Amino acid sequence: MSNHTYRSGDLTLAAHLERPPESGRDLHGVVICHGFPAGEGGGANSPATFPELAARIARELGWVVIVPAPRGMPGSEGSFSLDGWLEDVIAAADHLLLGQQATSVWTAGFGTGGALAVCAAAADGRIGGAATIAGPADFSDWAANPRRLLLHARAAGVIDEGAYSTDFDRWTSGLAGISAEHAAEALAPRPLLVVHGTDDDIVPSLDARAVAAAHGAGDLRMINRASHHLRHDPRAIAILLGWLDRRRRLMGSA
Repeated sequence: MSNHTYRSGDLTLAAHLERPPESGRDLHGVVICHGFPAGEGGGANSPATFPELAARIARELGWVVIVPAPRGMPGSEGSFSLDGWLEDVIAAADHLLLGQQATSVWTAGFGTGGALAVCAAAADGRIGGAATIAGPADFSDWAANPRRLLLHARAAGVIDEGAYSTDFDRWTSGLAGISAEHAAEALAPRPLLVVHGTDDDIVPSLDARAVAAAHGAGDLRMINRASHHLRHDPRAIAILLGWLDRRRRLMGSA
């Protein structure tokens, strides 16, 4: 997937970068965050279709787009931690602003990446707003059973064998402290888009309503009979592109 690299702290991370065919005086940027890889080999499979989405945004909207492969993902240094992935999203936004000369930057993500997109925007005031698609309100389920998550992460190939064997407490401490619901309140009044399927059997639709309510003015879109994997639902992608296009128009760049 990767055709680019960027730095997050001491780590070099892989990414897919798409620049628009032509860019005017104002170049808007967006960080697209994929979800947590599922199943054996999921580390390689999770972001496979995101370069296609990045190319579409660059081509149709004229934005510069980065899809980071956060720490532990194929091509990137380090091992997965939730707070580390949050750092990597913020670093990707910084890279668009400083390394790619974007005049504004936004975050959007799917599943775990959706929650991190909201948390990153809340943590960094330079980020204009965020979109979360099928994202959880918090990671309390992970925090309740961190050893199961660690085994799952190793099976997905995003943690080196033996990693965190001596620093497990520090690794788990990041799980409870990251919450899209709490971050949404801090993000306001900057814009927030919340998209969720009514038939999501992985992340309850109540999570979406909680995140939107915490923001106070979140743009909540419930997709009828849609399941969790909204990256492959054209209705969700159309909502995301429309939302980004409205942001572009409101910023005065036609």
